[in-house]
Amino acid sequence: MRKARAKKRYLKPDPRFNDENVTRFVNNLMWSGKKSIAFRIFYDAIDKVSEITNEDGYQVWKKGLSNVIPEVEVRSRRIGGATFQIPTEVRTSRKVSLGTKWLISYARKRNGKSMAEKLAAEIVSASRKEGAAFKKKEDTHRMAEANKAFSHFRV
Repeated sequence: MRKARAKKRYLKPDPRFNDENVTRFVNNLMWSGKKSIAFRIFYDAIDKVSEITNEDGYQVWKKGLSNVIPEVEVRSRRIGGATFQIPTEVRTSRKVSLGTKWLISYARKRNGKSMAEKLAAEIVSASRKEGAAFKKKEDTHRMAEANKAFSHFRV
C-alpha cells in the first residue's frame, strides 16, 4: 500500500427521522445530484408504506432493510488455474450498502406509476420477506451454502 487509507466520511442524519441510514439510502436513490427530489421520493414512499400497512412506515422500512441485508456472500478467488467461489462474511458497512442497493435497484425495475410507489411496494414486500430484493439475499445465501466446501481457501 503506497498511500494512506481514505478517511471514513460521516453523513448528516436526515431532518425527519434523524437517522444516518436514511441519508445513506437517499444518497443511493439520488440521480444527478438531485438530493431534495430523492428525499421527497423517499418520504412519499414511507408515507405510502404507512398507508398500505397501517403501521409506522419508518419501522417497516427498517424491518424491510434488515430482511434484505446479507450475512455472507461469495467472492471469486483464483487458485492453481481454477476459479473458486469462496463464501465470506460481509463487513457491517457493506451489508447495509448491499441491502440498500438491492432495494433501490429492484424498486426501479418494478411496474408502477411513480418511483415513490415502486419503492413503497418493494419496502412492503421486503418487510414481509418476499419480493425481488429478498430473493436476491436468499440466492446469495444459497450460493454461499453451496460453495461451503471451498471456505478453507478463505484469506
